[in-house]
Amino acid sequence: MGDGLVKQVAERLAGEVRAEDTAARLGGDEFVVLMTELAEDPEMALMETQIVVQKIQSAIARPFHIDGNELHVSISIGITLFPENSDVADDVLKQADIAMYKAKEQGRDTFQFYLPSMQLAASERLQMENDLRKAIHNGELSLHYQPQFSIDDRLMGAECLLRWLHPEEGMISQARFIPVAEDSGLILSIGEWVMRSACKQLRMWELEGRGGEINRLAINVSPKQFKQRDFVVMVSRIIEESGIDPSRVELELTEGMLLENVEETIDKMTQLKSIGISFAIDDFGTGYSSLSYLKRLPLDKLKIDQSFVRDIEKGDSGSAIVETIISMTHHLGLEVIAEGVETRGQLDFLKHSGCHHFQGYYFNRPLPVDEFEKELNESINPV
Repeated sequence: MGDGLVKQVAERLAGEVRAEDTAARLGGDEFVVLMTELAEDPEMALMETQIVVQKIQSAIARPFHIDGNELHVSISIGITLFPENSDVADDVLKQADIAMYKAKEQGRDTFQFYLPSMQLAASERLQMENDLRKAIHNGELSLHYQPQFSIDDRLMGAECLLRWLHPEEGMISQARFIPVAEDSGLILSIGEWVMRSACKQLRMWELEGRGGEINRLAINVSPKQFKQRDFVVMVSRIIEESGIDPSRVELELTEGMLLENVEETIDKMTQLKSIGISFAIDDFGTGYSSLSYLKRLPLDKLKIDQSFVRDIEKGDSGSAIVETIISMTHHLGLEVIAEGVETRGQLDFLKHSGCHHFQGYYFNRPLPVDEFEKELNESINPV
């Protein structure tokens, strides 16, 4: 399916550029378009370029049909002018690449012109990538655990969240380093480390007699990690080696991941569900899920995105969206959990609307393992 998609993208790309332009594939899912005979005035040249770019965006936005499946893809475009910025081919490609990454940062499906200031940002990104490589080997990464509670305020699970304590900069936000890890491919080794560490910790709690309170431990899976051919084998191996009950493991996937290749997604999920693992959609409501897909996917739980929970007390469309998601979830026979619960008012509304599981700063922040264990002890031996 991948090769067929690339071929169709190439055909549409070639169909939208001008006769004097050249379109070529660089490799993987990256293409380059060389535009010539542009206006000498830089502003006019930018306008001419933008017209072609918008035509390409419109062409790629149309659904692709591959082997009976309808696929939707996004495109991020980086643009640079030469010889204004450089007349060296390698430099020109690097500048376009830098601009493309900037486009991705802005939410994908957009385009960005290269600016000299981007070079500094690119250098900083490369430094972070190098630091992240060291962090993996130097033990700078750790897992924090955010408790999850039932409707009767009983601790019933947790979500493990990755943290990076940089030796010089201190705690670095996931929003800064996860995109770098994704783009560089480091997310694969990091993701396996997270999976292995979380299962190992869960096994330790079981052996210490504290695992009973953790009905499920939620582990986030990155898109690139889930796409790996050996993902099912890797997860199954870690579960077996750790000796934990797989029914205690819940993998959190994003909506976009589930819809990229539905048949392959269903197959991977089904294989892992056969050994007892459950699945949840993370940040539900922010992506592109449709009821038809939700009915087909072997899901167990939907997680209401905190952006909707945050708007509950405003009494506007946010509360109506939350009520609709909860009602829909119940009709689909799925569990629902609200994340980002910060106030008593939000909690009361969610309970009244039929939501039975919660997590957020109202209960507790993500905790280092030693602090989370105190929470476990208090739930086992309440005062």
